[in-house]
Amino acid sequence: VMNVITIEDYKNRYWPKLDSAIDQLLTQSPGDYIPISYEQIYSCVYKCVCQQHSEQMYSDLIKKITNHLERVSKELQASPPDLYIERFNVALGQYMGALQSIVPLFIYMNKFYIETKLNRNLKDDLIKLFTEHVAEKHIYNLMPLLLEAQSTPFQITPSTMANIVKGLYTLRPEWVQMAPALFSKFIPNILPPAVESELQEYAAQDQKLQRELMQNGFTR
Repeated sequence: VMNVITIEDYKNRYWPKLDSAIDQLLTQSPGDYIPISYEQIYSCVYKCVCQQHSEQMYSDLIKKITNHLERVSKELQASPPDLYIERFNVALGQYMGALQSIVPLFIYMNKFYIETKLNRNLKDDLIKLFTEHVAEKHIYNLMPLLLEAQSTPFQITPSTMANIVKGLYTLRPEWVQMAPALFSKFIPNILPPAVESELQEYAAQDQKLQRELMQNGFTR
């Protein structure tokens, strides 16, 4: 028989363990090894769920991560323009990396509380937090810098550009409308399909290109 976990036990013994594990996961650098006992955290979550502390635990988790993201957002706001894109990329990568560990740790809470009672899932909820507390606040500063970087070779690495553009698309697909040409470089099939009347134009352009290539010594 499982020992009863009172709300005091939860607050004083169980949540602090979860709290420090989440801290470490949110702030680790990619490739860091964290001395967290997954087994221990996993069983901690399981016990709390069995003892009806899911709602409290979910609320604590959301509050904790929201506070973290608000700090991240403030740090980004203080970044000089030449470091801004790179730092946004690091923040996005670090958070998405952390979710790969945080979401599985809370699998019982997700299954028996978020999915059944709230009809949502934890991963979506946590991605939405990043969208609201970080990406939405920075998109209007970030987009002009990305467009500028795109037209200036070597200003940022192609992989950084790809990560950010794909990341923004995952967070909120309608942001494509802010810079369709930029997004279409990294995400297939997002520009509207070619209209029939344009197809003849494409064919003509193609033939013109082939003629030019042949004139310059290329054979078909």
